[in-house]
Amino acid sequence: MAQVLVRNLNDKVVARLKKRAKTRGRSLQAEVKTILEEAARDVPEDFWKEADRIREQLKRSGRKFSDSTALIREDRDQ
Repeated sequence: MAQVLVRNLNDKVVARLKKRAKTRGRSLQAEVKTILEEAARDVPEDFWKEADRIREQLKRSGRKFSDSTALIREDRDQ
């Protein structure tokens, strides 16, 4: 596995990361690894490809969705 070294990281950032790791029951290293893995996974291009695929699938299914505007307004006005 590859290793990454981050130099000159602000002390406040490190403190926040340590706090975040502690609340999640992880070590600082495990927390930073999780954050990096999640960031690498959330590629917008992949998201939009998946959204387009779902949109096409719904279009082909012929399924109709009702307009929810009235329901949203009703909830908002209560």
